[in-house]
Amino acid sequence: MGRKGGVEFDEGPPDDFDPANPYKDPVAMLEMREHLVREKWIDIETAKILREKLKWCYRIEGVNHLQKCRHLVHQYLESTRGIGWGKDHRPPSLHGPKVESD
Repeated sequence: MGRKGGVEFDEGPPDDFDPANPYKDPVAMLEMREHLVREKWIDIETAKILREKLKWCYRIEGVNHLQKCRHLVHQYLESTRGIGWGKDHRPPSLHGPKVESD
């Protein structure tokens, strides 16, 4: 008894979904919704993993964490930018920190 070939997942959005008329095909609309939710959860779990790495780095590095963990901080901030559930319809420029204009 040997292993069979790898499992194939359909990770892309549905081919027959029409964004101009989403209610034309209800099955494609639900598949698209599931695809968006799945992608959102992947982003959230990635951010959680980076947060755990950052916690570990802070604990291990101690007073040098500002220099040694800087790359993890940048990765974590980029991974959390715009992944909230209520921010889908806002432009990405509004997701980051506020920038004061003169």
